[in-house]
Amino acid sequence: MMMHRLCRLTLRANGFRNNNAAALSRQQARAYLGGAGDMISRRDSANKDEVAKREQELWDRAQPRYEEIMERHLRLPTAEKVASDSTGMSEEERNLAVRKKRLVYRSKQRGWLEVDLLLGTWAAENVSNLSVAELDEFEKFVNLETIDIYNVLTLRTDVPEDMRTAGGDGLVERIAQWAKESPLGKADQEKYVEVKTKNNLI
Repeated sequence: MMMHRLCRLTLRANGFRNNNAAALSRQQARAYLGGAGDMISRRDSANKDEVAKREQELWDRAQPRYEEIMERHLRLPTAEKVASDSTGMSEEERNLAVRKKRLVYRSKQRGWLEVDLLLGTWAAENVSNLSVAELDEFEKFVNLETIDIYNVLTLRTDVPEDMRTAGGDGLVERIAQWAKESPLGKADQEKYVEVKTKNNLI
């Protein structure tokens, strides 16, 4: 009698473990997507349905505008472009204008939204009025790693020692002060769109 009861308990325990193992295996099978293959757009599928056709129509309509925006987004200012946009400028003045435009471009295209907004907006508003010495200082700041620029603009770190002045009014110090007082970065979607549009950041 005792032996029979032990056998039944053993069988139940084994059955419980087997059921749990099966359930775990099913969960793992659902979670594992390694064999799903590469994702394919409905537009590239051999059997196109109405949704795929509509998607293709929208893409065909949007593609020229997309390519135009990307080309303009990636294009750097050149002396030839500046020359075509201005008359009566000497070669030195044109080269200076190109340098300023490139610095504005580099300030806007850092790859971090906060830095693009803060540094890009400041550059769009102020770079055109900088002296050559100030341009040198600004370019030195722009040449820093984006994370370092971000930390200075958000006051997480002090302005680098070699960019500070005794009176605290050096160019980078003025930028940090401007960023501190700027309304940018606050949760205001309309202000975000306004600033990005005004300063040609989109």
